Amino acid sequence: MRVYTFRGIGRVFGFTRHATGANLPSEYGPWATFKTLDLNRGGEEAAGVNTNECLDDIEKHGFYLTRAHVRITESAALTKPRPLETSS
Repeated sequence: MRVYTFRGIGRVFGFTRHATGANLPSEYGPWATFKTLDLNRGGEEAAGVNTNECLDDIEKHGFYLTRAHVRITESAALTKPRPLETSS
């Protein structure tokens, strides 16, 4: 599956099938284009994410979110976002 990766605030990344990233949660944006990947079930990790987990979330929610290579759970992604790390 062709997946588009976007960088949000801090170390947040969003993965989606939408080339514009328009379906990514605005709470973690603004979103900037990062890279395009081809992900396949059972494939090796790509971009530091579990491929199957990423594809599951994209199919279920339309997107997959990660902060510093750690999945942002569906409850956090679909409700109120957790506080973001800020750099000093």
